[in-house]
Amino acid sequence: MNLYPLLRPFLFSLDPETAHEVTLKLLNFSQTSGLNKYLYPTLEDKPVNVMGLNFKNPVGLAAGMDKNGDYITALNALGFGFLEIGTVTPRPQPGNPKPRLFRLPEHQAIINRMGFNNLGIDHLLAQTQHSAYDGILGINIGKNFDTPIENATEDYLIGLRKAYASASYITINISSPNTKNLRQLQQGDSVASLIATLKEEQLKLQREQGFYVPLAVKIAPDLSDEEISHIAKLLLRFEIDGVIATNTTIARDLIAGHPLASETGGLSGAPVKNQATHVVRGLAAELNGKVAIIAAGGILCAADAKEKLTAGASLVQVYSGLIYRGPQLIEDIIKSL
Repeated sequence: MNLYPLLRPFLFSLDPETAHEVTLKLLNFSQTSGLNKYLYPTLEDKPVNVMGLNFKNPVGLAAGMDKNGDYITALNALGFGFLEIGTVTPRPQPGNPKPRLFRLPEHQAIINRMGFNNLGIDHLLAQTQHSAYDGILGINIGKNFDTPIENATEDYLIGLRKAYASASYITINISSPNTKNLRQLQQGDSVASLIATLKEEQLKLQREQGFYVPLAVKIAPDLSDEEISHIAKLLLRFEIDGVIATNTTIARDLIAGHPLASETGGLSGAPVKNQATHVVRGLAAELNGKVAIIAAGGILCAADAKEKLTAGASLVQVYSGLIYRGPQLIEDIIKSL
């Protein structure tokens, strides 16, 4: 039973951040009340093995929807093959001032400048321990806004060490446009140093804890072809397990003239689709299947997801598409595979 077309006008009448919170609370209510069995169909498994992990289907939830891990069980009911929670930072932080989230329905797009608002990694890990979820769980880690960029590696090390025992895989977010200077970590020697250090720590944790947790790096859609190639070579050199392509864009050419086009932050949804796919294709050409590609950006229908998979991705993630299409998007993609 697809109630989302009936709910969407109500949700879109609310401030976007309020609508986000209301949606998650409604999902939680439907899960705890037992309504889920009437609302969501049981979807056929479409299993894939990626990064050494067995996914029940290749459709995942992108980071940002559940930053604190408060709604893991409720979100799992929608049929995802995996969930990624976060971005989480070592210490709690409020994020950027409101308003910081904007809908552009004419473009099926979202602009956000949330700024890694979260309750800190200790809260998130407590939530994962209380959850009954036993599927693939990614934990997306970032740096605190007030950590100097030259000390960013230490924040990522804290996140990696703390998340290691609770995550199926860990994503290093170096591509959000909403934390000052963060994207510098994708460039030149900075990205090489960061990846090398985190890979070394991953292997150390494997030795200490006796199991291996894959590492993925999340990159921006705004990279040049030369930067994509540079990052791909580093992923191969340091044997990183996966790459998520892509985060939100700072470009505004496809929404030029829109009243909200001048709002700062990351643009997601339909306008980022083609550039995100271009990055996937560029990575696929360089990586030759040796590093898993997880595609995100502009997936609003089954055809968009299949385009990403055809371009070289093994998994896809959705977020903005859920806001415009609701849970039907997940069902449509899985049935199309």
